[in-house]
Amino acid sequence: MKKTYKIEVDCANCANKMELAAKKTPGVKDASVNFMLLKMTVEFEDGADVKAVMAKVKEACKVVEDDCEIYF
Repeated sequence: MKKTYKIEVDCANCANKMELAAKKTPGVKDASVNFMLLKMTVEFEDGADVKAVMAKVKEACKVVEDDCEIYF
């Protein structure tokens, strides 16, 4: 399953850090961040609890970029 989320991030480098952090999160099959559109697309592993995984993605992104935001 793939879902797209609105994000708030200040620079392209920070967006790249968010993408890498999301990809390393358990339950995430793949992730991509489009800085120009301020969107993050996340592909979840089969059977993953989407809300729980996204909470972990947000946590991981806050570690690498503390002033970022993901709206879900």
